[in-house]
Amino acid sequence: MPPESFATHRSGSRAPGLPRPRDAGDGFTGHAARPVYPRRRWTGGCMTRWQTQDAHRPLPEIAGYRISRVIGEGGMSTVYLGTQLSLGREVAIKVMLPEALADEVSRRRFENEARTIARLEHPHIVGIHEVGRTADGLPWYAMPHLPRGHVGQRRLGDDPQRVREILRALLSALAFAHARGVIHRDVKAENVLFDEADRPLLADFGIALRRGHGTRVTMTGLAVGSTAYMAPEQARGQQVDHRADLYSVGVLAWEMLTGELPYKADDALAMAIQHAQSPLPKLPPGLRQWQSFMDRALAKSPRKRFADAAQMLAALERVSLSGLSHGARLRDFAHRAATRLQRLPKPAWVAVGLVCAAALGMGMPWRQLTGDDAGDPATPAPSASSLTDATTVSADAAASAGDTLAADAATMHGAAPLSAADQAIERARERMRAGRLTTPAGESALDSLLEAARAEAGHPQLAATSSALLDALGEAGVGAIDAGRDADAAPLLQAAARVQEAATPSASARANHRARVDKALRARLAAATRRLDRADAMRLVEHARLVGLPNASVQQLLAQAERIPDLQGRDPGNLDGMVVLEGATRPLAAFASPVSRAGYARFAEVTGREPALCRERISLLRVFDRRDWTEPGFEQGDGDPVVCVSWQDAEAYAQWLGNRDGYRYRLPTTSEAASLGAAGGARIVSEWRADCAANCARRAVAGASWRTETASRTLDPERGYDDVGFRLVREL
Repeated sequence: MPPESFATHRSGSRAPGLPRPRDAGDGFTGHAARPVYPRRRWTGGCMTRWQTQDAHRPLPEIAGYRISRVIGEGGMSTVYLGTQLSLGREVAIKVMLPEALADEVSRRRFENEARTIARLEHPHIVGIHEVGRTADGLPWYAMPHLPRGHVGQRRLGDDPQRVREILRALLSALAFAHARGVIHRDVKAENVLFDEADRPLLADFGIALRRGHGTRVTMTGLAVGSTAYMAPEQARGQQVDHRADLYSVGVLAWEMLTGELPYKADDALAMAIQHAQSPLPKLPPGLRQWQSFMDRALAKSPRKRFADAAQMLAALERVSLSGLSHGARLRDFAHRAATRLQRLPKPAWVAVGLVCAAALGMGMPWRQLTGDDAGDPATPAPSASSLTDATTVSADAAASAGDTLAADAATMHGAAPLSAADQAIERARERMRAGRLTTPAGESALDSLLEAARAEAGHPQLAATSSALLDALGEAGVGAIDAGRDADAAPLLQAAARVQEAATPSASARANHRARVDKALRARLAAATRRLDRADAMRLVEHARLVGLPNASVQQLLAQAERIPDLQGRDPGNLDGMVVLEGATRPLAAFASPVSRAGYARFAEVTGREPALCRERISLLRVFDRRDWTEPGFEQGDGDPVVCVSWQDAEAYAQWLGNRDGYRYRLPTTSEAASLGAAGGARIVSEWRADCAANCARRAVAGASWRTETASRTLDPERGYDDVGFRLVREL
């Protein structure tokens, strides 16, 4: 039997408006204990037949991973359980369905979005390990496998404090993402997962949206996401901002508290209409203290909702949790008391400990500490402020008692003689605390640890101490790598290798060390690649060998370093905003985006070049309604790609820019620019290429545009087109 979900009431009945069983959705990152149920999709506002997994469908082939089985399916993707071979860890791998990303433009846009999400490192956000393509060319990304299930499988109606804890975590994660321009757009129960420590994490930013991109809509016309949690403006397919995420959090809060959704409907379209038009129901009497919070969180108009996640979190903290169970009250008291006690000085902490110990030793009833004594309602629970006052009174006594306890402890330890390994391990710990990891020679933590290993290889504390030293060496080594201090990084990495050879750090410590260094090396290598610094890249490969990374990882780094062109001492110049093209016959760097209207305007102003016409020669509108790059027939911003420029205009711009900057610029050939992504902006544009046809009477244009899905065309080079721009490459 699958775990209970919110869709099940306390009485055992199922709330209407939810699928049975609950759809795993696109946010399902893998729960080992939960089987894959049949799934259904919303199609044009109507529910289609149940669709079951094809048991005979072959598993995808992904380099570096071993795929085990399907663990989740949704309308846009399939999630597989796999193993990352280089690190030997289980991961969940989301592979997009062919119909979800049907063309190369959308696939590259998806990959760019995934890389943006991968940079969201937050304790309550499920990260992305890696992005790539399957052997069949389908985009995928790997993320942690979280087998403890999602929040929809838990019954939390009797634990509003746990509900508040989960909402705190989600709002913290969303505040972090929103501050970096990322909107989730699919906050729902299935996307709130739990790690091994039972911490809630927000998953599936895979369809997240960066500010400035339009709302994507499915072929059936319904906006991507789960309509049961959608903000009204999102369900209508309108432009959304971060307040749509806050609305979804409000729906989830309602569901966690009541066990059912605020609105009920039989299909996606009806559900969307409910969110857009129906008044918000009233909460049950026992939850009335949440009503004002819900009224604002689920307001129809974004302007009437919370302005941001921080404001919503502040309102959440003001919700009274009176009437809680004893355990929930205790956790809430502990959370608030801990916040205040963190401000206390260290001597006060000793006093607090002694006060609590004395209270327990005297048999003080636990109910008295938590304010749950039914026999004496006049006896209040001690507040954090009263504990603070108590520490002021007891500070001197605590210091005296602490001295006595320390003396007793010293006497107890003195009764048992320390072995040579004991003493060496203690010295290693002291030197780690002092930051003396590898120096001075003979008196470092490394020296002491190796001494302990020689004295007693099976000492029970050796593994923990060596793991701690390996972690400290890894942290220091990564810091040196990040800062470019290779002379400092090398001895630290060598010392870490000696710890792994001579001592017994845990397997997890070894894996964490390799993963941490591997991540730092790849980041540095990416920076070296952008600078075309081949020598620095080769130094990083040597670091990888020193740290003992798997040979496959070392070979990957080496291959990437060898792809950096050897400029033979030539200065590549400033490459900001450019990408190095692979596979070219000579080193080339391309601008990451097409030439903008603002950039072309500077050229036109300086040179006085007349704009090319942007209509057919035979069109009567050439006379009455002229179109050129200044007025292409639709509104553009300065940063949008310039259009309505001819191939000859592009060549003239390249020559002008080269004379100004002292470099040789030109249009790329189709093969040279094969790795470049499509131009962004409100309207996707094709781009002029250097290739020609028909004795060069026509010139090549590459990429689909807002007017056509055709990826390759040849056009008249003397006129402009309102869906064609250009970008340049620089010869290095």
